[in-house]
Amino acid sequence: MIDLFVLDIDGCISHPFESPDWAAVSEIRKLNLRSRRERDIPGLTLCTGRPFPYAEAVAQWLDIRLPFVFESAGLYLPDTARILSRYSSDRAAGKPGIDADSAENSDPASEGSGAAGNGRSLQPVIKFRRWLTDHLLPDYPNVMLEFSKMFDDGVVSPDREQIDRIYKQILEHARNHYPDLEVHRTDVSVNTLLAGNNKGAGFELLSRELDVPLARMAYIGDSEGDIMPLKRVKMPFAPSNAIEPVRDIAEVLPEETSQAVLEAYRRIIGRNERNRSVTDPENRE
Repeated sequence: MIDLFVLDIDGCISHPFESPDWAAVSEIRKLNLRSRRERDIPGLTLCTGRPFPYAEAVAQWLDIRLPFVFESAGLYLPDTARILSRYSSDRAAGKPGIDADSAENSDPASEGSGAAGNGRSLQPVIKFRRWLTDHLLPDYPNVMLEFSKMFDDGVVSPDREQIDRIYKQILEHARNHYPDLEVHRTDVSVNTLLAGNNKGAGFELLSRELDVPLARMAYIGDSEGDIMPLKRVKMPFAPSNAIEPVRDIAEVLPEETSQAVLEAYRRIIGRNERNRSVTDPENRE
């Protein structure tokens, strides 16, 4: 059985910088609401590289009440309004890399770290952000730094040619000066993050928090950063607009974005229903 369906946002819920297909979004939301009373419909949540405010808004569209992943590896817990990450400690459990309630342990000189974790751990990200703002972005006045990010450095632009040029410059600078950072791109963004602080880590936090193994999850993604979790979940999906490396490892749906998400949700439900009819004696004729 699939107990959890996880969605990427950009390229899946909608195309970046475009209005979503609200009819499809509404249908996805209805299925999510039904998941709370129908056991064959898995619960719904997000795993996105987008910053927390954007992810939280999309979670409201879809009435997501479960923890969701933002910035690839920050986990938000709606019930307690806490943020978990790999870069601060859970004092109660004594385990590193789970709880982000340790703002008092942050380096006060580390602007941008906020209450999300240990500022010293995030120093490479913070220093890289300064290079972006002081040296790279002045040459690209139409490119925006994602100011609200806690754990990584993101730049966005609807101009794909600009993103191509920026990606090459960021990748070269990171390789030459920041070996502890990794770089991911989409058609409209470039994200620079601490090595290992990617969606693979985000899924591990999500799995631990909800006590749902990846073998009981489905995921739909479309871009480079989605490859790792798509390889690890039970049911990997991709919309028709996904990049080729994603299409090679996932079940490719004929629809784009939210229509593909809706179709994937329906296929997961159908699979659960079929499996239930085989394993549940009450459903046998």
